[in-house]
Amino acid sequence: MLQKNVLDYLTASAGRFPDKLAFADETGQFTFSQLLAAAQGLGTCLAGLDPRTNRPVGVLVNHTAANIASFMGVLAAGCFYVPLDMQMPLPRLRGILETLSPTALVYPPGGEETARALADLCPPVPDAEAFAHPADPALLARRQGQVLDIDPVYAIFTSGSTGTPKGIVICHRSVIDFVEWMADACQFTHEDVMGNQAPFYFDLSVKDIYLTLKCGATTHIIPKKDFLFPTLLIDFLEEKKVTALVWATSAFHLVANSGVLEKKVPSHLRTAILGGEALQAKQLNRWRAALPQVQYTNLYGPTEVTVDCTWYPIHREFADDERIPIGRACANKEVFLLDEHLRPVPPGQPGELCVRGMGLAKGYFAQWDKTRSAFIQDPRNPNYPDLIYRTGDLAVMDEEGLFTFLTRQDGQVKHMGYRIELGEIETVLSSIPALQEVVCLFDGDKDRIHCVYTGGEDPKVLAKTARSLLPRYMVPNLYHQLDTMPHNPNGKIDRPKLKEEFIHGAS
Repeated sequence: MLQKNVLDYLTASAGRFPDKLAFADETGQFTFSQLLAAAQGLGTCLAGLDPRTNRPVGVLVNHTAANIASFMGVLAAGCFYVPLDMQMPLPRLRGILETLSPTALVYPPGGEETARALADLCPPVPDAEAFAHPADPALLARRQGQVLDIDPVYAIFTSGSTGTPKGIVICHRSVIDFVEWMADACQFTHEDVMGNQAPFYFDLSVKDIYLTLKCGATTHIIPKKDFLFPTLLIDFLEEKKVTALVWATSAFHLVANSGVLEKKVPSHLRTAILGGEALQAKQLNRWRAALPQVQYTNLYGPTEVTVDCTWYPIHREFADDERIPIGRACANKEVFLLDEHLRPVPPGQPGELCVRGMGLAKGYFAQWDKTRSAFIQDPRNPNYPDLIYRTGDLAVMDEEGLFTFLTRQDGQVKHMGYRIELGEIETVLSSIPALQEVVCLFDGDKDRIHCVYTGGEDPKVLAKTARSLLPRYMVPNLYHQLDTMPHNPNGKIDRPKLKEEFIHGAS
């Protein structure tokens, strides 16, 4: 029978493993049957707010098991969820909800004040009360029956170059394709225990969520504080008998750099799957020295291609200064390189990495111009509609067909594992009345964002203001106040000169 809806994963696992632990955090947990019951309650509640299906529903997330029940409840109603960081500044949340016009905003305990502040944009729905709402299975079946596999599962909002966040819309078939491939390629089963690190507003978490639901596995949400104390982190992984880590590369590096692996290791671990930014060989080698039996895999892909589009299982040694490949295309995806004139490039030559296949997003929510510029007709095929996604990343392919990531083409950077656009930070900070000109620079070697500005604001005051306006992973690390901003002969801000002074010339 054709699977059209990712919710079928939950239904099947609840049938096979009703009393098995599905998701757990420090304060709460759900078995598969409890997760399904909570989803049906919330789904029925949401269905009563709007007769339409395929509508967006915002979900404030605080990295708890209940967030997953909220996602499933939105899907049960025949809608799609939009995860929103509960700590996100209110103006940014408001801007996203104004774009979405969602059916509702589902919120967990602790989110009451935020939900009330946004109540003029959409009805607030407390998750705990909605989970207990009497379910109407017939109503939910009718609504889910209206959803096709090309309809959305979720939309994730990422940074936008104009200051407006971009809502990337991913459909059921894309998630199903990816999860079916990954479960098989990485050999996940119902016996696996996942240690979740990625926040649920970060697309990396899609792997933890849907591999757990498909396979009937168990996911333990790792307390954030444990990453501040790596000894506690290893103790947690050992206590929960974690077999699989699907982590942001930055977290993997953090543990390697802490030195904890020389003292203790998670003895049940069988696989570590990394993604989100470039995997460094020096840190990988520390893990491999401590846990040589573990299978390490490097994944690559932007949100627009449904999490990942290439993979590289690591089976050989790498020198500390050697680049680790991002590998070959995942199943049902094609990855290739084009030059600046959109012509294929030969092996050994750098080009922009482009992707074709079922994993492509449907586009950016209510942003047609951005969608058309990023998702274009395949220039190799003039005969019928055939879209590709231009990642903006430069890579090179060797004679064996292995791809290696090189760098970004533009002002979009990876900072702390998150893909952001420096232009958005500049736009937000430029709105501060005391500032005149603002430039943001990225130091990739030290993973730091520099803010260079002119105006009367004290750097310490500006830093405090920035924290109130931007998500924490977009807040600049360093601030440089200038009397005048350098400009080139064309009248544009001289960014190369600023980079030379504050990044390349810095000690």
